[in-house]
Amino acid sequence: MSEEIIHHKDYQDWTAFIANKIKFTQTQAALKVNAELLTLYWEIGNSIIEKQKQNGWGSKIIELLASDLAKNFPESKGFSVRNLKYMRAFAEAYPEFPIVQVPLAQSGGEFVQVPLAQITWYHHISLLTKVKDTAERAFYIIETVKNEWSRNVMLLQIQSNLYGRIGKAIHNFEQTLPEYQSDLAKSIFKDPYHFDFLMLSEKVKELEIEKLLTHKITDFLLELGKGFAFVGRQYPVEVDDTDYKIDLLFYHTVLHAYVVIELKAGEFLPEYISKLNFYISAIDDKLKTPTDEPTIGLLLCASKSNVKVEYAMRGMDKPLGVASYQLEQLVKENIEQLDKNGNEE
Repeated sequence: MSEEIIHHKDYQDWTAFIANKIKFTQTQAALKVNAELLTLYWEIGNSIIEKQKQNGWGSKIIELLASDLAKNFPESKGFSVRNLKYMRAFAEAYPEFPIVQVPLAQSGGEFVQVPLAQITWYHHISLLTKVKDTAERAFYIIETVKNEWSRNVMLLQIQSNLYGRIGKAIHNFEQTLPEYQSDLAKSIFKDPYHFDFLMLSEKVKELEIEKLLTHKITDFLLELGKGFAFVGRQYPVEVDDTDYKIDLLFYHTVLHAYVVIELKAGEFLPEYISKLNFYISAIDDKLKTPTDEPTIGLLLCASKSNVKVEYAMRGMDKPLGVASYQLEQLVKENIEQLDKNGNEE
């Protein structure tokens, strides 16, 4: 009887519902605890700022406070001199706590409010240490929540300057996609892409890069960003009795569209655009369903001339973008240093 119940669809749906409810409650509880901790730290930091202003006390007051708090809370390491300095910096950086208010890109004066309690204290310490611009910090808060990054993954994205790369691919989305789809597509593609995890020299063949990218698909998907689902490498399509192979094919779960990626080991050449356009048309005809949005193409080259790319894209009626990629290994000393010095609780 129990075997019957276990395999019954209604039972499976019910247990999945209960499991999701537990996960949701656990997440909400964790967020509440995190919000209370951040509130405490902000209030301590703000109080330090106020006392220093009112009484003209210098940085020595933080050392005295840390010493007294250590006597009151001997089992806690959260009130060290370093952490109290972080609290002061946190309060100074976010005077509008519990939110940070930043202008929307190209908004004409509109602002967005980003809740600070969405990420942990350790994420905030890293942001305060590594990123000085408020809008850039808000960007990493949003992306960390959206992509569920650990602190170290967030640090790698900061190290790779994701903020400066996102939305920078050359494209024709405004002319080829409806506005809601165009804005979303622009925000997803970046330039350049960093394939540092491959640890290759720049003089490699395209097939070798493709092969290694699919072997390290987790790292590749992290660099591409959330929403990309891998469909296949050297994906076969037949057009007029001729077989063709697409370098890399993905489906984007937010765009609801197939994404054709063509990879070139050398400099951009105008004829690459025509080939990419051809592949986009083939996927539109062979795979795209009525519920899918138009297929998008992304051409990745080792280097490119933006002027040549713009000339080559003129008149193309399929949505496509062109970006470069880098193979140099990122330097991670700063991250390692932070791991040694910034893990106070």
